[in-house]
This record gives sequence, C-alpha cells and structure tokens, in this order.
Amino acid sequence: MKKLVILGAGTGGTIMANKMRKALPVNEWEIIVLDKHKEHYYQPGFLFVPFGIYTKDQIVKPKRNFISKGVNLMFEGVEKINPGENEVILDNGNRIAYDFLIIATGARIVPEETPGLKEDLWGKSIFNFYTPEGTVKLGEFFKTWEGGELVVNIAEQPIKCPVAPLEFSMLADSFFTKRGIRNKVNITYVTPLSGAFTKPRASAMLGGLLEKKKINIVPDFYLSEVNTEEKKIVDYGGKEVKFDVLISIPVHMGAEVIERSGMGDDLNFVPTDKHTLRSQQYENIFVLGDASNIPASKAGSVIHFAAEVMEENLLCAINGQPMTASFDGHANCYIESGHSKGALIDFNYDTEPLPGTYPFPVLGPFALLKESWINHLGKLAFKFIYWQILLKARHLPVTNHMSMTGKRTN
Repeated sequence: MKKLVILGAGTGGTIMANKMRKALPVNEWEIIVLDKHKEHYYQPGFLFVPFGIYTKDQIVKPKRNFISKGVNLMFEGVEKINPGENEVILDNGNRIAYDFLIIATGARIVPEETPGLKEDLWGKSIFNFYTPEGTVKLGEFFKTWEGGELVVNIAEQPIKCPVAPLEFSMLADSFFTKRGIRNKVNITYVTPLSGAFTKPRASAMLGGLLEKKKINIVPDFYLSEVNTEEKKIVDYGGKEVKFDVLISIPVHMGAEVIERSGMGDDLNFVPTDKHTLRSQQYENIFVLGDASNIPASKAGSVIHFAAEVMEENLLCAINGQPMTASFDGHANCYIESGHSKGALIDFNYDTEPLPGTYPFPVLGPFALLKESWINHLGKLAFKFIYWQILLKARHLPVTNHMSMTGKRTN
C-alpha cells in the first residue's frame, strides 16, 4: 500500500485530502492527515469578532467533520520531516513513511520577533485579531473603550490575508460611528508598503477609501520596536507613531517543524516552484497555501485555486508523467469596507487588480475595485461557501486561473 501523507488539516490540507481520496484508488493508496489540533477555524471570521458581527462559536467546527471517509486523520504533532528517508517523525517518536508528501502547515504569528511587542501591554492595550484568543479579547476590550489613538500596524510582509488590516481599519470606522464615538477615535494605518496595497490601481482605490473615512495612513514604516513605556511604535529610520491602543499584525513565519527539518527560508516558508507547487528541493513533496514561499497572497482563495493545480500535478507525478498544470498566482479577495459595503479585487502574478465585474461581464454581480452592497453580501456568504463547498472539495463555477472576462484595462 502506497502512502500520501498530508501535514496539516487546515484549509489546504483538508481540501487536498478530500480531492485525493476521490482521485486515488482506495485499495492502492492510504491517505494520512497529521494535525495536533482538533478544531478548524474559519480564519476570515477573526476579522468580524471584535465588532460583534460573529462570535467565536460561529467560526469554529471540528476538523473531523470535513475529512472524507477513507482518510486516516491522526491528531498527532510532527517533530520533524526527514525528506532524505521519505518519512515524518511524530512527537511521540513514531515514524510514518510516505511515497508523496503534501506540506500544508500554514503560517503563524510570531510577536516575539519584535522587541517590546509581546510584553506587559500585550492583551491590555496591544492586541491582535489573527488568533482566536486575540480576536475574542479585543472584542471584549472594544465594548467599553471610550476612544483615543487607535493604531493598526503591519510589522512585516508577508502576512495572512493581506487586505485584512485594511478591512479592520474600515470596520473600526463603521463600528465606532455606530457607537457614537467616532469623533473620539483617531484611526491610523501604519504599513511597510508605500501605499494602502501592493498593486497601483488597488492601492489608489483603497487609499481613497481610507481618506474618505478619515483614516490616516503612514506608509514605508518598517517596525523595529514597540516602546511600551511611552506607548509608541518606532521604525528603523527613527519614525514614531504614538498609540493608546495598538492593533498589531505581527511578523508571520512558517511552522516550527519546517525550521526543525531545515526545509525553510529565513521565515520558515518552504521554497516552492510558483507554477507547479512542487518543492524546489524534493520531487515527491508538494507545498500548498501559507506554508510555501510563492509570491501569491496567503489567502483562502489562493489555496482553493492552487489546490486544483496541485491535484493535477500530483497525479502526473504519481503516474511518472510530466506535470501539465501551471498556477498563475490567481487570488481574489472581498474587502469589507464598513457600513454594509465591500469591494472586490481579482488578480494574479502578472496582472494587477482591474475594474469591471466578476465573475460575469455586465451581469457581475460583483463589482471590481468598487464599493457595493452586493460585495458586502459576497463577503458574508463566503463563510457558508467555505464550510459547505471549498473544504469538501466541491466544484465552484469559477476558473482556477485568472480570467480577463468582465475586466477593463483602460
């Protein structure tokens, strides 16, 4: 019996386990998924918890509910990957051999990487919304906060869901407006980028939204430390931004097992061919989602589109054939902008977000690079799509590659 081992039962690992169980003969292939955590979080929902839109209970379900029958889901931690011997070593010392390995171990926040960040103000006036604990604690804090300097800071790129800090800033504007204290809250968005986003058209549009909502933006800010005594963040050039409350998007890194295995780059992301999604070092290892170093957004939509490419290429590799699929970096992101509106961007490695409609020309129904109520509904509907369609590897009527249909280039 041959073995396909998948590390991680998050978005990528779950989708691939379900896809490959359908594709590989049960009597020839055992599929093993390893993950020490039993709960699956809908991570885009973390954004909404601080503002009372979702509760924690609405964004968490048991991982076992989403793994197909015939897949061996083991709640075990992995101490090390030993690619030279085609095996993984579990925390308990047991070894599992594999014929092919999929690494889908995700990314994690590492606030300890920034001096002063995770010290006495952490969880008191410094918060994050990228973890279940952090977003719940921030929601409790916001219920009684009476205003001041609210600073949203991205410590370093890359991060999970690159638009989430922008969404948070605009939802904060909406939330404090509804609470009647917006005039008491000064919101500042501090980023290492030269604008609101990486792509010129999207950056201009999103920067315009921030300006319209009277959200300050401080670009080109490379965080070096947090001065907790004076409550300010400091960049390497000496710039300072004072805060009463700091919403931190800390440094992101790959899983610790990648570091222990000596398989990652400086941030513990696995070097991966950006088109085939195969490891640059090992022919029988594929890497999906946030665990890889490909220059695509670390977002759920990217995992969904990339999984279709990986399925085709993995089957080619298993059958000893040249890989036939190529990932173009396709990503699309609904961007919640507050006040029951949202925007949508659709792009890939080579093409920046463009105006137009998605997924159909004229009919849309979603508007690209433009605020609309329908986009807001699309954002909220994605939770159902995530649980019921994406994780279960069911078909969505959109292409895995970026289409120019409905887009305007002028």
